[in-house]
Amino acid sequence: MTRSLSIAALTTLAASTLAAQTPNAPARAAQLHVGSDTVAGALPPVTPGPTIAAYQATVDRIVDAAVKDSTAWKRMAELTDTFGPRLAGSDALEKALDWVLARMKDDGLQNVRGEPVMVPHWVRGAESAELVTPTRRKSLTILGLGGTVGTPPNGITAPVVVVSDFDELQRRAADVKGKIVLIDAPFVSYGETVMYRALGASRAAKLGAVAMLLRSVASYSMNTPHTGGLRYDSTVARIPAAAVTVEDAMLMHRMQQRGQPITVTLKLGAHVLPDVPSKNVVGELVGREKPDEIVIVSGHMDSWDVGQGAMDDAGGVAVSWEAVKLLKRLGLTPRRTIRVVGWTNEENGARGGQGYAKAHAAEAAKHVFAMESDNGAFRPLGMGVTASDSAVAILRQVGALLGRMNAAALTLGGGGTDVGPLAQLGVPVGEPEVDGSKYFWFHHTNADTPDKLDPADMAKLVGVIAAYAYVIADLPEPLPRGTPRTSSR
Repeated sequence: MTRSLSIAALTTLAASTLAAQTPNAPARAAQLHVGSDTVAGALPPVTPGPTIAAYQATVDRIVDAAVKDSTAWKRMAELTDTFGPRLAGSDALEKALDWVLARMKDDGLQNVRGEPVMVPHWVRGAESAELVTPTRRKSLTILGLGGTVGTPPNGITAPVVVVSDFDELQRRAADVKGKIVLIDAPFVSYGETVMYRALGASRAAKLGAVAMLLRSVASYSMNTPHTGGLRYDSTVARIPAAAVTVEDAMLMHRMQQRGQPITVTLKLGAHVLPDVPSKNVVGELVGREKPDEIVIVSGHMDSWDVGQGAMDDAGGVAVSWEAVKLLKRLGLTPRRTIRVVGWTNEENGARGGQGYAKAHAAEAAKHVFAMESDNGAFRPLGMGVTASDSAVAILRQVGALLGRMNAAALTLGGGGTDVGPLAQLGVPVGEPEVDGSKYFWFHHTNADTPDKLDPADMAKLVGVIAAYAYVIADLPEPLPRGTPRTSSR
């Protein structure tokens, strides 16, 4: 997601397709935070007033305890090593969800439960692609895009037309019929570039293309394809779509520029099965005075069917979970309940977040704040929020308590795919801002493995999430609601 994409737009995009990978929080990680402590778009720092300042000693205690503990990384690694990739509809996801429920009970969390939801069941199947020219044959490393239709058993063989963007695709409309279109769009930002993945197949199909190939949405590449969801237009034919590596996309583009003929044989065994039952996993630290008022901390349990889903998003689940465990261990029970949620089906349908909002619609007014960590569990820099001007004023003060960690920045527009439906019900939402400068090196690839996350950075993020959750849950009054603030001025 970019700053220009609203929570409503994100939720609509995710809901509109079986496999819509919503451009979400990680976009800002790549665009804004490139290895420094500066957060573009952050509001000016403030000094906390007396009510918030009174929490400084408690926040320091939370942070000091968090940074000494590497449990979040260990738990993330155990989850991902044990169950591997966890696509919605898979046995691996359901076993992982059951494992988390059992561990939450072992941890002594309260009201541990699974909340049922139906999820899509897309299966990748076998896939291959081969580039053929008059002088060489080359096997292409590909990943079918999530939700793609398959090819006939013998595949599709057709000449390739390479374009750089949708404008060029339209200009070359007369060349596209019966061809495979390759969109070789260089990475600018996730929010801008991901639209070629989401919409490219249908744009090409409208012009008569028989398949679409996409340069992987990646800020760096070592010949690794990146998958992710697409969005089919119901008014045009659904054509097969797959991601190729950055290197192979550039190769074919160079060949076209020289006038060399290019043909590709594409085989995708993808297919869709009926929806299946899944669940969000929930545990709580019940509030001491207002247990029916809720602050959510969360991440999503599912992943794409490649890699291990460590960055995206077992790390987010682990830091949110450990934040609640940390508060429990420290004996810090706030006025309100802190609820940790591991969402199902964020990646290819957003059914977990939608199902939760529907099931809890009658209690939406009691949800004080909903946080989702889906930026990658990297070094924390602050918090991005979608909230009223009055709530933002309070949250800026809360962030200031984390100045010693260089995590005081507060930006506008934050949230995540799964908390988006709650935002539409008026709930203030947020997401940690992190140094995600390498996130799109590994995003949605076979390289999303535990080694990409640092135990010390995850421990710091646990501290930030726990501090925000505790203070918000313990304030005398809930965060004020209203039209979200959109301007940093």
